[in-house]
Parts: sequence; structure tokens; C-alpha cells
Amino acid sequence: MSFTLRNLSVLAYANGFTLWHYRSGTDKLRDIDSQGYFADAADLLAAGDIVMLSSTDGARIAAIANTVPTIDLAPLC
Repeated sequence: MSFTLRNLSVLAYANGFTLWHYRSGTDKLRDIDSQGYFADAADLLAAGDIVMLSSTDGARIAAIANTVPTIDLAPLC
């Protein structure tokens, strides 16, 4: 499967920082962490934003590390 924009939602926003939640549907965490997975949301996500990821094989919290040219996730825990 691939990224689905309607599964990405804002939980909180303040001072240029956004806390996001993404529910992956059937994608596993390793799929979500692949380069370019969030490319369709590059205009929404900013470096330093935090994303709470929910997947069929678990959950993870990650930071948006880079948005150009693709979005890279950096694990927080």
C-alpha cells in the first residue's frame, strides 16, 4: 500500500510546530519509514514536526528530519 493523505491528521499546532498522527492502514512500520513514503504531504510537513505513527505491527513516534527532496523520519524512541 502507499501513503494516504486522509489518514494524516493534526493533533496540535503552535508556534510553527505541528504534532501529527498517521494511521497506516495495512502498511507496516518498515514501509512507512521508507524514503519518499510521505512525499505527497511534503507541503504540509516541516522539519522538526513530530509524527505519531500507528501501524498494523505497532506504533512509533518520529520527527520529521528533512523535507527536501524527500521526507526522512528520525526515531524519537
